[in-house]
Amino acid sequence: MRKRIWETYNSFYFIGAGGVSMSALAKFLLLKGAKVAGSDKSHSVYVDDLTAIGAEIFVGDCKKSIEEFDVIVYTDAINESNLQLAQARGLNKPIISRGQLLTEISRSFERVIAISGCHGKTTAASMLAHIFMTAEKGFCAHIGGRDARLSNFYYCGNEYFITEACEYKQNFLLLKPDISVVLNTDPDHLECYGNAENLRLAYKRFAGSAEIAVTPFNDLLIGGLTFGYDKNADYSAENIIENSGKFSFDICEKGVNCGKVSLCVYGKHNVLNALAAAAAARAAGISFEAVKKGLLSFTGVERRFEHIGNANGAEIIADYAHHPDEIATAINTANSIVKGRLLVIFQPHTYSRTKNLFKDFIKALSPLKNLLVYRTFAAREYFDDAGSALTLSQGLCNSRYGDEIRDISEFMSGAQSGDIILVLGAGDIYELAKSAAANFSA
Repeated sequence: MRKRIWETYNSFYFIGAGGVSMSALAKFLLLKGAKVAGSDKSHSVYVDDLTAIGAEIFVGDCKKSIEEFDVIVYTDAINESNLQLAQARGLNKPIISRGQLLTEISRSFERVIAISGCHGKTTAASMLAHIFMTAEKGFCAHIGGRDARLSNFYYCGNEYFITEACEYKQNFLLLKPDISVVLNTDPDHLECYGNAENLRLAYKRFAGSAEIAVTPFNDLLIGGLTFGYDKNADYSAENIIENSGKFSFDICEKGVNCGKVSLCVYGKHNVLNALAAAAAARAAGISFEAVKKGLLSFTGVERRFEHIGNANGAEIIADYAHHPDEIATAINTANSIVKGRLLVIFQPHTYSRTKNLFKDFIKALSPLKNLLVYRTFAAREYFDDAGSALTLSQGLCNSRYGDEIRDISEFMSGAQSGDIILVLGAGDIYELAKSAAANFSA
């Protein structure tokens, strides 16, 4: 058996260490006894996590030499002109991408369950981890968000590796799962794929790479276990009941009613996430009783319809939604529980996504009467007016544009008791909104 990378090398430097996936992988290497350091352009709770367990993380415009480290790990979110990445190349250091390291780690486990999809990955992966914990299975979870109980990384054995599988730049095709899960195949990252059909073909390849595939019913991907609302799906939901935005339902397995499950998180879309997690768990041989208890123990993930404060008696809820379909889902969920008005703050994530899906963003946001579109979180991209937040705002009738935190505070100040302020986006809008919310509770 060949040596794993952490058995061959002693030290690793992470460029972009504060990312949710990067920090989880760094935690794994620390667990294996490796020396870990890294840098990130901004401070985050994940930087604090790594520092607390022995990593040295530099925040800001880092020019620290990486010469003393054996292997350099980088995230796709960084620019190719990054100084430390250029230095590593100049020194002929072994350089590995986030996706490659994730694949290397996954291969050290007996079985791999990989969860893909344009949206829902973090929630479904967290649900599955809670099910495995309830079943007392030996597993490791690599989660693309901060689960209320498990954070973004949890380890209790080498039998199963549960991971999100990101479609960006076809990273998910590096993995070789035993059980693949496709939650949905909605178009995204078209700057990488060219068109929606190429993206769907990649999902088909990913699903087909596993012994067992879990796919949406009627999505026409490949055979395997299907889930959905249709009673002909292998895993379907019956007797769905809503209670103040949260759902309970019966899970049917190949036509047999296995009993009722209840969810502690908001939104009907989580019924489908739960069905997918249940299908993967059952494929791994886990009892329905453990599925039921595990789903009940899942209380949510940071930035997934999370309460972050109040303003003038209005509840402030943050959600990671940054794709038109996710935005529509979050808005529908908020509308199902709001007593007064719904006020929405949305930050577009990348110019290319906004440009490629511009009509879909307009459709998702047009019904809103109270909307603030905040400056684009560019991530890895350069300015493109056609995909800017200002251009999007100008295309909407009931929208205002903001680019400073005072714009967020001013917008929030217009709320009153019974309203909900829904903060949407995958960029820095979360921290900005939390800072603005703190002013109202001070």
